[in-house]
Amino acid sequence: MTARRSSRGDKEAGPTLFEAALKRDPKLAELVPLAERMRPRALSDLVGQSHLVGEGKLLAHAIAADRVPSMILWGPPGSGKTTLARIVAESTRARFVPFNAVLGGIPELRVVMAAAKEARAYEGKRTILFVDEIHRFNRAQQDAFLPHVEDGTITLIGATTENPSFAVNAPLLSRCRVFRLNLLDEKGITELLRRALESQEGLAGSIGADEEAIEAIAKLAGGDARRALTTLEIAADEAKREGRASVTREDVVQTSGQKTLLYDKAGEEHYNVVSAFIKSMRGSDPDAAIYWLMRMLEAGDDPLFLLRRMMIFASEDVGNADPRALDVAVAADAAFQRVGMPEGIYFLSQAAIYLACAPKSNACNAAWKAAQEVVRERGSLPVPMKLRNAVTGLMKREGYAAGYRHAHDESGGVAWGETYLPDAIAGTRFYEPTERGYEKVIAERVRWIRAQQSPPLSREGEGMGVRESSDERKESADGSDEPKPQSSSSADKAD
Repeated sequence: MTARRSSRGDKEAGPTLFEAALKRDPKLAELVPLAERMRPRALSDLVGQSHLVGEGKLLAHAIAADRVPSMILWGPPGSGKTTLARIVAESTRARFVPFNAVLGGIPELRVVMAAAKEARAYEGKRTILFVDEIHRFNRAQQDAFLPHVEDGTITLIGATTENPSFAVNAPLLSRCRVFRLNLLDEKGITELLRRALESQEGLAGSIGADEEAIEAIAKLAGGDARRALTTLEIAADEAKREGRASVTREDVVQTSGQKTLLYDKAGEEHYNVVSAFIKSMRGSDPDAAIYWLMRMLEAGDDPLFLLRRMMIFASEDVGNADPRALDVAVAADAAFQRVGMPEGIYFLSQAAIYLACAPKSNACNAAWKAAQEVVRERGSLPVPMKLRNAVTGLMKREGYAAGYRHAHDESGGVAWGETYLPDAIAGTRFYEPTERGYEKVIAERVRWIRAQQSPPLSREGEGMGVRESSDERKESADGSDEPKPQSSSSADKAD
């Protein structure tokens, strides 16, 4: 049972009207959802959060000593945030005021703060304000808490499913301790289910459950205690309706419907799963890549978003190690836009697996970043006169295009010794191909081309990119025949 609350929201002794009626007619308990009836009333009943409330832990000690600090309880749905706040309510001598960010706003907060000041001034009582879903408050609304937290008018307990680093204002976050609650593992969910089957507050032994049924619920729950207990309750009602004494796995499957995945397309978990998908492809693990892809699709993510990410990945992380990777990603996008779902999943999965298995190179990525850094540091260096386009007679007389050598007119298709960068950074190297996949062939050709060029090194260009060594500049500047690369394709050469 919970303590009754006054119209001001603070805790008072005595049962609620419902609790009094429950004493007269215990059958009324059936009106309360099983998840609510089984809500832990003490820290010892809280499952899966021993890192916070286990023996000797800071939060457990603070609750026992009634010295609870302002805090943010951060955790996924069904992990016990509200339950933990209610345990604080039961144990504290302070006024405890619950507040829901969805249902209340600034006007309601002003009433709560006024009552808190009055209680401190006239009764010497502290006020603990519990704000559920605090991430629903905008920046201005969250700022309203600051002066009252700072002067001790309230002790704030905020609950959120979102990362506080993004969901809570930095000034408010700096004044609160953050306690992270974990998803329950299957062992913890199983413990709760067995407790619910046997407890007087639960199903009180009125029905049993097969081991396979308990295991199925634990897997479907995804670490959410509330979801697990709700699934058990619905399956138990179905079994009772059919006159059976035990819940079976079939009951669970039929009554649970499709599992709702922990996924908020606008929240942190979305970016966590996207990150896992990208890192799995980068790590060349096709099994992990297809798993995370299906996680996102089953959660309702936009397939076009995933295709865009794969096109970016094909260039950023595969690059010239397998130039066909970009073709595959673009083709998957084009095919999906013509076919759509559900068959479009074939294109998504094929592209993800291909990208995961392809050789990897970020040399192109590193090259443009290095070039960008030089551009930003050195500004608009003048274009060498020989590279300028002489479209008028005046330009020709001014020296535009003077000395330019057309590569197609040169032996081997390369103008030996020619340079194309601004004079101040001549000889700077931005692109350093890897020895993986087809880029190994490219690397061989790049080494041969660079060996033919002998640009003068400028002191102004030192430290930018990678410079040619004097030995490299001495190598075959006579335009000798280009070495013949092996005929195998990029994918055949994949590491």
